[in-house]
Amino acid sequence: MKNHVRSARIAANITQTDLARKTGITRQTIGLIEKGTYNPSLQLCIALAKELGKTLDELFWEVEEK
Repeated sequence: MKNHVRSARIAANITQTDLARKTGITRQTIGLIEKGTYNPSLQLCIALAKELGKTLDELFWEVEEK
């Protein structure tokens, strides 16, 4: 699943470890989400968006290129 979690996290100056701690998951899971190899639950997506100060659309919406 393509997403913008990594860029939003870096822009917010938050480490993977800090984001994991704030959302109740492991740093490894954050890494997998950022790589697009782990599909987070809706609840986790909401928690990530809240901690990063973004909307779900900003983090997870895919725009098809024509």
